[in-house]
Amino acid sequence: MASLSAAVNIVTTDGPAGRCGITATAVCSVTDSPPTLMVCINRNSAMNPVFQENGKLCVNVLNHQQELMARHFAGMTGVSMEERFRQEEWRQGALGQPLLCNTLASLEGEIAQIQSIGTHQVYLVEIKQIVLSDSGHGLIYFKRNFHPVKHEMAALA
Repeated sequence: MASLSAAVNIVTTDGPAGRCGITATAVCSVTDSPPTLMVCINRNSAMNPVFQENGKLCVNVLNHQQELMARHFAGMTGVSMEERFRQEEWRQGALGQPLLCNTLASLEGEIAQIQSIGTHQVYLVEIKQIVLSDSGHGLIYFKRNFHPVKHEMAALA
């Protein structure tokens, strides 16, 4: 799977079970009508009960300058969950979920279905609110490392 490049996201939630977030690359579009994403989280993650009880989440699609934040939320830096939410500017989305500022996109939604498949919990999330940015380049994870992805038009400029 290390050869399968993927966009880097921080998936966040807030609600009765508390606030948490996790770096995830196993995120993809399922359908546009209704707008639905699939988010996969390892079944051993302590965050699954929090996501499930809150019932809502936000997929924050990171830009090329947010690698350190990805590392924090992946647990690579030893920074506590509370401190992770102090690292950069956060705001509350329309559904009350944590939206990271300066991302390429933030997709906020309600968990419609959860399935256990192999080692992961698979969340199907109906997207209710989308915030897009007009600037920035992508961040992918490939061969166990983060890599910036330059937008072609910006690279030509």
